[in-house]
Amino acid sequence: MKTTLRFAALCSLAIATAAPLHAKEDGWVSLFDGTSLSGWTQKNGTANYKVEDGTIVGRTMEGSPNSFLCSDKEYGDFELEFEVKVDDGLNSGVQIRSQQKTATSPNAAGNAPDGRVYGPQVEIESSPGQAGWIYGEATPFKWLSEEPKSEDKAVNEHSHMKNGEWNKFRVVAKGTNIQTFINGAPVANLTHEEIYKSHPKGFLGLQVHGIKAGSGPFKVAWKNIRIKELH
Repeated sequence: MKTTLRFAALCSLAIATAAPLHAKEDGWVSLFDGTSLSGWTQKNGTANYKVEDGTIVGRTMEGSPNSFLCSDKEYGDFELEFEVKVDDGLNSGVQIRSQQKTATSPNAAGNAPDGRVYGPQVEIESSPGQAGWIYGEATPFKWLSEEPKSEDKAVNEHSHMKNGEWNKFRVVAKGTNIQTFINGAPVANLTHEEIYKSHPKGFLGLQVHGIKAGSGPFKVAWKNIRIKELH
């Protein structure tokens, strides 16, 4: 009996000590609780963001510039995962390491007003398209990835996005390098020294792109947003 009790106590101790170690090794933190926009703040634009059926849904507003629902916390090196579904015809994206422009901000487009969200953006659009490449939102660089600059569609376009369906994105940002994956397929593998100088860390931003008059309305939805900081 004593042996049995001792064995049970040892097992309980092992479980108790293993659990926090697993949590530390895992390191993933959910950024969306499925019920509220807690931890997020809208910057720029008048697009509508709300929670519907456990997802964050962003809807276009005619006449609005680009809108961003931004994380209250900033991140430097990290691994980010999310699922997204976007209407055909809508261009969207997720800002990473982003900031708001000030009068002295480096690497900001000259015509961008103060307060404008700017920095690296993981592109989101329906296939065939340029989803997953890295764009320099409101920066003089425009495309940070080289592939979209090519006139060869075999180089700058792909069909990893599934139109009208949920698509899983994975983004790994480590130092000057940013890698992206869509539904497990590698897309961008970008090393950009200049953008890293001005944007070594910053907030995340869920973009609803501005639309032309008479078009839309469109919507984009996100779910299962989680991040693991890399050290």
